[in-house]
Amino acid sequence: MNPSTVTVLHRDSASQFRPMKSRKSEEEARELVVREFRRVGVLLESDPRLPSVTALLVGRPIRGSWWGHPSGRRIWRVLEKFCRRRDVLTTKLVSGKVSFVHRRLWPQFLAVSTSREEWQTASLSPEASALLRVVDRKGEVRTDARTLPRRGIPGAARELEKRLLVQSEEVHTERGTHAKILRSWRNWSRRVGFTRKLPSVDESKREFERLLQSLNDTYDADGRLPWSDQPAEGFFAGNAVN
Repeated sequence: MNPSTVTVLHRDSASQFRPMKSRKSEEEARELVVREFRRVGVLLESDPRLPSVTALLVGRPIRGSWWGHPSGRRIWRVLEKFCRRRDVLTTKLVSGKVSFVHRRLWPQFLAVSTSREEWQTASLSPEASALLRVVDRKGEVRTDARTLPRRGIPGAARELEKRLLVQSEEVHTERGTHAKILRSWRNWSRRVGFTRKLPSVDESKREFERLLQSLNDTYDADGRLPWSDQPAEGFFAGNAVN
């Protein structure tokens, strides 16, 4: 990613903490989320400090689950439509939480997620390793598939998600329960028509480290990336992206 495309984040630009007027329509609310998403490049679904969809919608960070918040249903409806946008990639990039990555950062993200570096593969549980082999072979698998073992699959899926080894999508089953569709990144790229050349892994990791450090500095946060046990290092200042 060209340095001139990384957003400059300043304390006075923390628009996520400006309360929305209670009468804002859901369309206006979604437009607010989209503007901030384009500006920053990465939004979390919810976080006590970092820019998030829930904080944008209610005017302040939500601690704990947002499902019990008075605006929970509205948040769900906005998220449902936001996640279907063609420029949104849903993953677990920051602090193991649901994170939304803008299309302009997909080359960097895929360079990292498909690298199969040691931080992704070392110490995977046997269940996660077996599940990853199934996803790699089939390209896509549901966690409630009858061909999978009955035990250990939810935990194995979470392992793969947090190490960026798969793309996942939550679905409601016919029985009224929840399951996930796990996809290989090759399968996902084909589905969304992504064909761009990928930059180097090291360069891509540095870009995310710089961006997250800028967010951490701006919001006094300690967001972390999955390849590091420490808060993102380094600082970056560039120009905002449209």
